[in-house]
Amino acid sequence: RSVNIVAFGNERDGFSEDNQQSSLIWSYLGRSALISETESSVVLNSANHIRNLVFTEYQARVFGNVRLVVHDCPLWDIFDSDWYTSRSLIGGADIIVIKYSVNDKTSFQELKDSYVPMIKKALNHCSVPVIISAVGARKNEVPCTCPLCTSDRRSCVTTSEGIQLAKELGATYLELHTLNDFYIQKYFGGVLEYFMIQSLNQKSSDKMKKRKKTQKCHRVKPPQLEQPEKMPILRGEASHYDSDLHNLLFCCQCVDVVFYSEDLKKVVEAHKIILCSVSHVFMLLFNVKSPADIHDSAIIRTTQSLFAVNNEAVFPVLSSSSSCDPPVRVVVKDSVFCSCLSDILHFIYSGAFQWERLEEDIKKKLKDPEKIEHVLEKVKCILKIPGKLNNLKDCRSHQIKRLCNTSLRLFFNTPVLADVIFKIQGATVPAHKAVLVARCEVMAAMFNGNYLEANNILVPVYGVSKDTFLSFLEYLYTDSCCPASILQAMSLLICAEMYQVTRLQHICELYIITQLQSMPSRELASTRLSIVSLLRKAKFHNSDCLSTWLLHFIATNYLIFSQKPEFQDLSVDERNFVEMHRWPSDMYLKQLADYRNYIHSQKCYCTVM
Repeated sequence: RSVNIVAFGNERDGFSEDNQQSSLIWSYLGRSALISETESSVVLNSANHIRNLVFTEYQARVFGNVRLVVHDCPLWDIFDSDWYTSRSLIGGADIIVIKYSVNDKTSFQELKDSYVPMIKKALNHCSVPVIISAVGARKNEVPCTCPLCTSDRRSCVTTSEGIQLAKELGATYLELHTLNDFYIQKYFGGVLEYFMIQSLNQKSSDKMKKRKKTQKCHRVKPPQLEQPEKMPILRGEASHYDSDLHNLLFCCQCVDVVFYSEDLKKVVEAHKIILCSVSHVFMLLFNVKSPADIHDSAIIRTTQSLFAVNNEAVFPVLSSSSSCDPPVRVVVKDSVFCSCLSDILHFIYSGAFQWERLEEDIKKKLKDPEKIEHVLEKVKCILKIPGKLNNLKDCRSHQIKRLCNTSLRLFFNTPVLADVIFKIQGATVPAHKAVLVARCEVMAAMFNGNYLEANNILVPVYGVSKDTFLSFLEYLYTDSCCPASILQAMSLLICAEMYQVTRLQHICELYIITQLQSMPSRELASTRLSIVSLLRKAKFHNSDCLSTWLLHFIATNYLIFSQKPEFQDLSVDERNFVEMHRWPSDMYLKQLADYRNYIHSQKCYCTVM
């Protein structure tokens, strides 16, 4: 017997310097008198030579001989980078724990707006108990629990907000002011152990029902139905989002800004869209936002002290940019900062979270500790969020990533800094060549080769709908997509094949497979969705893995598809494949018919049929 618990979220404060603070799950496993033989292991995801924490797995014994497995996922990024794993974790969970810090309003708002809808969708077909744990004591005096009071809602998560979130998920809401013995063992542990007992009782009940259903006739054994053949497994492709943007810095395509030293020597070329997606300093420098929009004097001072836009004719003529408009020339006023600018841009283009590597690069270049500290402080000022204190005294990669995550989503489908406009189905869609060139090789060839699109601002798009093309662009900007239906996923797969974006193809294939696998037999029999039509499109657009899987899917559900008119549209080779791998087999159906005739002749009842 076993109980599986999945915990999502980080209960630590967003700006806490106490990195050794015990987690809620670890504290419970270490203190509960019912828990024994606790073991833990960390699962990492390696992509682009960067190792990211996916989840920590704990295994222990509870109630004496019950196996307890806990997956603790502190980062919500798992829903964006690996939604297939996150959905598998939720699907196998007996209890779900969602935890957050009451002093981290930003993280709570992100949970409520972005990830709660995903969790609700994943829980749509199952009834799993959910526990929401609000951890910590609010730091701005005693909070008011009145739903109409907004005195502490800007900095802390109020009780009413937590209760409202619990109502949306049908969850149990707990407030743990501190992780001491009372709150861990008696309060949180009591609720968790109640749901453990409920889960074990439900499993025992289901096991008894299954045992009764599988009682066999003693006279003649029914024919054994073999399991269907295992379908081919589709494995997702690792994300190369950060490396794509980082390579853009090396290739110098679509450059629209050039940095110079004070003596007018060229230092490095860059792209406004990438810089502005990371920092409000660059938004202010390139007039994306005005000082009135930012409302932060520190950012304004940083911009004025570090950079100056200069359009005088004393600069040399540049030939590397393919843009019709000349690049913006920016003079770096701080000579020490200017000497490290190339390393800083590598840090920004890599996703602005490899802080330790940036420190090492600057220390190698600058031997003076004061100069090193000066440059690092300037970088922190560039990454500063308006209206928040820049108190990152002990910067680490995971902290910088939370505060300064590159967000090209802000510039998706907006005319701000756009240098190309797609015309599709009578509508226009603005975009940015730098992002398109970095993320799509076909677009890179189109905008940098001997094509009309290289010098035209207005580019027509044919063979795809506006909604599908917008979903395609959204993936290029954000590295994520969420199709609304199987048909939309197939349209997006076709668009991805057109522009040769293989990872998006794999994502669409996995979405189609996951949706079909979760479809009940009754719905599969009545649906108007043509699986054979999907098979035709998958073959035509070189999706070999999906087409092979669909053939196995038709063979595995032979009794359903053989009754549909579309079954006749299969080719001779496809029909032969399906007949060879059909489930259940023709021999089994004959044996079953003989067995049923025997049962009726003996005037007894078949518990199987």
